[in-house]
Amino acid sequence: MTQRLHHMAFRCRDSEETRVFYEEVIGLPLAAALPIEASATGRAVRVMHTFFQLKDGSFVAFFEVPGAPFDFKDQHDFDLHMALEADQDDIDRAVAAARARGVEVRGPSEHGFIRSTYFRDPNGYVVELALRTHIHDAFEAEAPKAARAILDAWRARNAELAAEAT
Repeated sequence: MTQRLHHMAFRCRDSEETRVFYEEVIGLPLAAALPIEASATGRAVRVMHTFFQLKDGSFVAFFEVPGAPFDFKDQHDFDLHMALEADQDDIDRAVAAARARGVEVRGPSEHGFIRSTYFRDPNGYVVELALRTHIHDAFEAEAPKAARAILDAWRARNAELAAEAT
């Protein structure tokens, strides 16, 4: 079985502005910066690959690829976002740092098992800082028991709606 997340990697416009957001606002230290000058096939490239470390040892990573087209846009939460678990002190510090820099902050939003505060990074990605609530552990223990039935019901309902639409 797969062990755990090592890193998730995203494109970025500018490695330094991305570093400022993730290190100075979100609080993730820059752990590595790797210039890449050749692809796995030997093709010459000019890429900067940066890694920001979470407390569990995993990373959020970015690729800056100057001159290569990429559709940077403000992502909708439902399309793409990353959720990072944080404690209240980390969230309070991030909110203050974001507001001081004019960075978009939304929330907190109550989701029952977590309370979420949302930020928009300089690349248009939504970053969620999630705080566990008092029911988180019970949710985590019980949710897997019902997950398959809930998903099956969702699929059946979507099939019904699709049939009605035709």
